[in-house]
Amino acid sequence: MRHLSALLACSLAVMTAMASAKDAPTPLVPAGKTAASASAPASASERAAAMKTLTESVKGKPPVTVAPTARDKEEAAEVDLSARIAARLAEMRATQAARAAARARHTTVTKAVPPAPPPVARGTHWSYEGDSGPANWSKINVDWGKCGSGNRQSPIDIRDGMKVELEQISFDYHPSSFNVVDNGHTVQVGVGSGNYITVQNRMFELQQFHFHRPSEDRINGKTYEMVVHLVHRDAEGRQAILALMLERGTPQATIQTVWNNLPLEKFDTMSPSILLDPMEMVPARRDYYTYMGSMTEPPCSENVLWLVMKQPVQASAAQMALFSRLYPLNARPLQATNGRIIKESN
Repeated sequence: MRHLSALLACSLAVMTAMASAKDAPTPLVPAGKTAASASAPASASERAAAMKTLTESVKGKPPVTVAPTARDKEEAAEVDLSARIAARLAEMRATQAARAAARARHTTVTKAVPPAPPPVARGTHWSYEGDSGPANWSKINVDWGKCGSGNRQSPIDIRDGMKVELEQISFDYHPSSFNVVDNGHTVQVGVGSGNYITVQNRMFELQQFHFHRPSEDRINGKTYEMVVHLVHRDAEGRQAILALMLERGTPQATIQTVWNNLPLEKFDTMSPSILLDPMEMVPARRDYYTYMGSMTEPPCSENVLWLVMKQPVQASAAQMALFSRLYPLNARPLQATNGRIIKESN
């Protein structure tokens, strides 16, 4: 390109010179030349010969190198910087697109596979101490939630009862067949059908009775050495529990009959051929306290009518010691009263 530019410059110089020669004064005509031939313009062949001579004179000469100016350098630097910025932006956009695609895939997988629900507690083992004790009953089995969240739980400290004319409990107990089982929590006695109490115009049938040491309910802060719970149920499934406090004294005949027929192994059942009369345990004085509470062992079901006899029942020290060898402690701690109404016989 630079060679062509030089050639064009030379051509322009020749043409300028020829134009100047035309306008100059007529030179002297050399000898042997006529004036007409001297003043005639150059022919086409002469001009072509001149151009050829000029071209040949340019050929073979080294190319002329033109040094870049400061402006050229700035423009080249700007072009290079723009190219690098464009490349970096393209790289960043590609990285962002890849991350967005990865997030979209992760979100899709997360929505498609929901997290596994926590395992549902369905344990059956409970006790009166340690990790399986009363404080954790509600955590062992989801169906035992009332043991931790109920507001009508038993036992309670029975105090400040409203003294009123409570109706007498009507007892219809009689000698019945029975069986005895050590169920791992207490000694439980199943009683044959046909034994009832009537209270609040409802008839409840005796299902079974069992023992706790010490007593679970307290009366004005007092704890008894043992208690017997007689569990009843009416035709609609509602429960009523009659509580008999035990204190040391003379031997109790019905309790001795139960001890005489204890099975030799836990979870075994003894079904003797003799009869047992639960009425022998009921005290002569029939005054009582009453309140609405719950079962005192899992699942801690509420809406249980409690009837706690004021007069305790006597049992011998030997009879109580026998039970303490099996279960030295099988009582649930006291529960909050939560403003419940407590009534007592006047």
